[in-house]
Amino acid sequence: MNVDIQSLGTFNQLAHEGAEQATQSLTQMTGIDAAVDVTKITLLDREDVGEGLTGQEFVGVQFDFEGVLEGETVLVFDSESADTIADALLPGSSEDPEMAKSGVTEIGNIMMSGFIDGWADYLDSTIDHSPPTYIEKTGADVLPEAPESEEYSQVFVFKSEIEWVDESVNFYIYMLPEYDSLADAMMRHADTDGDAIPIDKLQTFNEMTTSGTQQAADNVEMMTGIPTEAEVTQLSFAPIEDVPRQIGTDTYVGTVVEFTGTPSGYLMVLFDERSAVTVAEAMMPVEMDSDELTDQHEMAIEELGNIMTSGFVDGWANVLQTSVDHTPPRLVHDMGRAIVDPLAAQVGQHQEHAFIIDSEMRTEDIEFKAEIHALPNEKELRAALDDLDVERAEETDADVEQIFK
Repeated sequence: MNVDIQSLGTFNQLAHEGAEQATQSLTQMTGIDAAVDVTKITLLDREDVGEGLTGQEFVGVQFDFEGVLEGETVLVFDSESADTIADALLPGSSEDPEMAKSGVTEIGNIMMSGFIDGWADYLDSTIDHSPPTYIEKTGADVLPEAPESEEYSQVFVFKSEIEWVDESVNFYIYMLPEYDSLADAMMRHADTDGDAIPIDKLQTFNEMTTSGTQQAADNVEMMTGIPTEAEVTQLSFAPIEDVPRQIGTDTYVGTVVEFTGTPSGYLMVLFDERSAVTVAEAMMPVEMDSDELTDQHEMAIEELGNIMTSGFVDGWANVLQTSVDHTPPRLVHDMGRAIVDPLAAQVGQHQEHAFIIDSEMRTEDIEFKAEIHALPNEKELRAALDDLDVERAEETDADVEQIFK
């Protein structure tokens, strides 16, 4: 099955407009001023769905849907936000659990009915949905199980993040369509003679990125002695103007490189400030007196970023059988969106949408987390995938001697 860039963009916009319609319904019912911050399509392993929800208590309103598209969708609030929304609809209901449950369910029913109907209208077909189901769960358990597929190990997830204006509160719409029904719908909108990409090659590329991330994690362990594992790898698709918002407003320390070849683009290795100090000190021969980030810490991060980038990019080159070079790393220390914004602007000179490759690595032994974000040129990535031999997906091992030359 093939899917083209235009249909990915169309379906992403459709999800975004559906989320905006749902958000307008919320505002009309409650007076709460909210806006859709970002919508993206993500391809990832089933077990990684909802990884960003870990450790929090959530309330959800869930639906099954069937017709030209089949699957499940859920509106997700953190527990405190759910009480606020219930009170806005039915004053005092947060003190009465049953009344609060009824209020949130009614809001979810109206919001999500409009969301699903928008898909049906665009696809010029019928999509029926079940009555709403109210759920209270911790972390990713608030989401439905990802659809099973005998042929594919990964799933497409549509996610919209909605924020309250002037409040540091977000809630989410997740849509998990069954793979075959989504692929069929995309196929009907694909220009298979133009910029189409075989879906199995997107999956293979994602698997290759997971291996590349583990190679980078192995390089971290080799340099620092800290056992490190690749955690989450996903391939997302979003309008270019939404890319910086996906990184967020936290402050990061790390490196940025430009890579050239097939594909070209930018790659970021980012640490939160605490992790940057931890991993940098593990590379130093003597213990530092200060817990603050110093010039010595930054030099160590720059060196480590170079090693991680080399392992990651060399893994790509080995599988794609192309030459992928990169510039020396440039140290960055800023808010995530500020780091990404100029890179997205550069890529956006040639394309309206972007594939964003996101990977995380962690260790259980100490406080440490690193992220790798790649922003490739869309046309060159498509060309690389077109030539990709899926049988080479496991061949991501980089030559360590070459890395340390």
